[in-house]
Amino acid sequence: MTIEALENVLTEMGLSNLGDIRWNSSTAHLYEDALRRREAFLAHLGPLVTRTGCFTGRSPNDKFVVDEPVSRKQVWWSKVNRPFPEERFDALFERICHFLEGRNIFVQDLLVGADKEYELPIRVITQDAWHALFARNMFIRPENFGRTLGAEEPRFTVLHVPHLNAVPSVDGTNSEAFIIVHFGKRQILIGGTQYAGEIKKSIFSVMNYLLPQQGVLSMHASANVGEDGNAAVFFGLSGTGKTTLSADPRRKLVGDDEHGWGENGIFNLEGGCYAKVINLSKEKEPLIYETTRRFGTILENVGMDFRRRRLDLDDAKLTENTRAAYPITHIPNAIYPGIAGHPKDIVMLTCDAFGVLPPISRLSPEQAMYHFLSGYTAKVAGTERGVDEPQATFSTCFGAPFMALHPSVYGNLLGEKIKRHNVRCWLINTGWSGGPYGVGNRMDISLTRAMLEAALSGKLDEVPVVQDPIFGLPVPEECPGVPTRVLQPVNTWSDPAAYRAKAEELAAAFHQNFAEYADMVSPEVRDAGPNSGR
Repeated sequence: MTIEALENVLTEMGLSNLGDIRWNSSTAHLYEDALRRREAFLAHLGPLVTRTGCFTGRSPNDKFVVDEPVSRKQVWWSKVNRPFPEERFDALFERICHFLEGRNIFVQDLLVGADKEYELPIRVITQDAWHALFARNMFIRPENFGRTLGAEEPRFTVLHVPHLNAVPSVDGTNSEAFIIVHFGKRQILIGGTQYAGEIKKSIFSVMNYLLPQQGVLSMHASANVGEDGNAAVFFGLSGTGKTTLSADPRRKLVGDDEHGWGENGIFNLEGGCYAKVINLSKEKEPLIYETTRRFGTILENVGMDFRRRRLDLDDAKLTENTRAAYPITHIPNAIYPGIAGHPKDIVMLTCDAFGVLPPISRLSPEQAMYHFLSGYTAKVAGTERGVDEPQATFSTCFGAPFMALHPSVYGNLLGEKIKRHNVRCWLINTGWSGGPYGVGNRMDISLTRAMLEAALSGKLDEVPVVQDPIFGLPVPEECPGVPTRVLQPVNTWSDPAAYRAKAEELAAAFHQNFAEYADMVSPEVRDAGPNSGR
């Protein structure tokens, strides 16, 4: 398909009188453009280092869904999916078209979803070469499989204008940043923020809308496969170890963040990884560490000695949320495209800053649904302004900001698939032991890996369990490579009474949060939460 055909399509959209159009440029070409345009810096060994200005993370309060006839009855209208008037969307779209007149743009045509039965062709149109490279890294490149997407083929278009700020009084936005999805027109408008993760997560929101309506569970989860062919899925919010634990040299990586679970098994929605790299260690995370030394990797807000061009992964002056965006093929044992069978294990990860949840427990299907709908982790002091002590945080389905449909849709799909495929389910606490944040210590990752290996290999299948008296969780009495006392949190605290008080506090928070979902689940699921705090 010729550039003239693409120009015709863009003109029909309303994008005319453009400058140069760079269509499906290679990684090397995008490097050259990004450096020539001074969008980024070249670091030692080849990664591209970028800065995202005042927005160093997602802007959840700036995300909207257009209230229009096609999707109105399906969307879960909430503080997560706030309605945006269609006429405001059209006016903002027109302003973007005028803004882009005479400007150069970068276009990438890509695929989302490694299973061809459910794939979504997308087009990302952006102002910046490095954002085009980000999209190229994060999604599946059709040319890798001998395919070419025609100018008219993409079914969803992202129009990305990071250097155009919205005017809230005129555009109806919350701030200068905006992320607005129009399911009817199959368009996404992103602007006012240079944080590249908005591109990735807006497409994930689209897949969370489309896939469940086809009977496919969309999951904010990583996945890998063992030598025996058994797949494992890891649910978890940011900071719980989802990327780190799935990047296991002994297992093949399917994907690090977003997956679908359909009739044929699980499949990666993406073709790349977007890993947090603050304090990344070559010893503890060797596979991810090596990607930060590779040509093709984008490093967002990572510290660097600009004279020597050497990275400092411990530098958090700009943000704790430093990121590496790289093709999944940078991981030597990755499967590309990421397709695997039905999972044998589901692992739900939580970072409990209260230090009271067991480090590992075996979940019944009902407990798995309860903890899936709860989506618990904890914020610690210093992560947000005003947070002075650990705060329980619940994000339903381990990804509420990206769930376009009602949580019950995803919860019911998960429960049905767990039972149909006889999946083992685990809750692993990667947070604190021996006391809360500030008193105890973060669980040693080597112990977490030992527990995970024992669970996935079947070594815990016949081990007797003890039910936690407060949370009702079945905890193995022993685990290879893990001191027995570590398995029972109360044994690691110097003051059992203080442990009990803190555990009761968290149990009460679970019950308060789950009240929102109590009417949508069976009594068995409703009663699968903590025993205390009711």
